[in-house]
Amino acid sequence: MPKQLLLIWAILCSGVITYFCLTDSSNIPAVNFPSIDKIVHFCFHFGFTISWILFFKKELKGKAPDDYKAYFISFLFSVFFGITIEILQSVLTTTRAADVTDVLANAIGALVGVFTAIAFKKQIDRI
Repeated sequence: MPKQLLLIWAILCSGVITYFCLTDSSNIPAVNFPSIDKIVHFCFHFGFTISWILFFKKELKGKAPDDYKAYFISFLFSVFFGITIEILQSVLTTTRAADVTDVLANAIGALVGVFTAIAFKKQIDRI
């Protein structure tokens, strides 16, 4: 798959996450499920990290002695993106607030994304 397509996909995923994290929370249907917010944060950053790993692996192919640079960059990008979103929620919205446990859920989702990508390395390398 061309790296430009992977970049567009990763940016699209990032945009969707940004939209849902910064939109007025009163527009989001209420779901009565314990810790659903943390599960959503985990899933967002799991997908975010995987999408950026796909791009960075293609971008760095042949430039790095191993693939782990793509995993590391994607993990850090996800964590810093999550922290930035939490700060923006606090500053730009009136219906949301920054939450340290959201950052933790983001980081865990990113970490599981990295380990999943490593576990499925052969399949990912075919993309």
